[in-house]
Amino acid sequence: MNKLLEQILDAINQVILGKEHQIKMAICCLISNGHLLIEDIPGVGKTTLSHALAKILGLNYQRVQFTNDLLPADIIGCTIYDAEESSMIFHKGSIFHQMILADEINRATPKTQSALLEAMEEKRVTVEGKTYMLPSPFFVIATQNPSQQIGTFPLPESQLDRFLMRIKLGYPDRIAERNLLTGQDRHIMVDNLRQHIDYKKLDEMRTQARKIYCSDALLDYLQALISYTRESGKYVNGLSPRAGLALLTSAKTWAFMNGEETVLPDHIQAVLPAVAGHRLNAGITDSEKIVEPLLENVPVS
Repeated sequence: MNKLLEQILDAINQVILGKEHQIKMAICCLISNGHLLIEDIPGVGKTTLSHALAKILGLNYQRVQFTNDLLPADIIGCTIYDAEESSMIFHKGSIFHQMILADEINRATPKTQSALLEAMEEKRVTVEGKTYMLPSPFFVIATQNPSQQIGTFPLPESQLDRFLMRIKLGYPDRIAERNLLTGQDRHIMVDNLRQHIDYKKLDEMRTQARKIYCSDALLDYLQALISYTRESGKYVNGLSPRAGLALLTSAKTWAFMNGEETVLPDHIQAVLPAVAGHRLNAGITDSEKIVEPLLENVPVS
């Protein structure tokens, strides 16, 4: 891994303790130009991680608290008549920022959740027949409470598919939690984080990651994984072509982050739970368990 990425990881690891793999996966998601879903119980650092990423990347950041009475217009914006101008003026909503934290996204109704669909896919929104482009870069980091908690609305498959990855932070281990209890306030630490990278450098990383070589043999393995999800009968829906592209893009970025010049089976297997877990589900919330049949039954040829 190059020096800049190491600095970014080290800085965030000082704030989010004991979660190096999850932080690295989140950075992989952003370098891959994807949106990130963090699913876990309240209080484990989901919001703090999103704040830290925004500070490190130097992005214009906005947190939107999703509730059951939040309306699509609260996110996208609305057109209001201006008496002085004698015309209808569009007032931009909170989505017009480079990084959006959709906090507790599954506490909003499906109607409000769907306000993000066009934005996440096409980086634009349409209001009353007129299209408005969103800032570049544009990232959505959404946090989600477990579906069994009171007052949650499950995200539909179309919404889940917009997220390149889903990760969980989980509880810290004993040492990390002791350091958390005796250390500095996390909010102060986030506020003191400095920008390590700008969009130009981030774009360069994306370009380098896209150039990582993937052999025909690796593509055969990737297609075998996808085919197994469609034909084995273990999943209600198999991985879509878009999911296959997401898996390839993420694997290339993971290889890039680890200083490799070609994609290896280990890289595909490393990103598979985060990329495929929320798309397959299979009635299980643990992404590692969801992809176990894939790793066990699809050989690396």
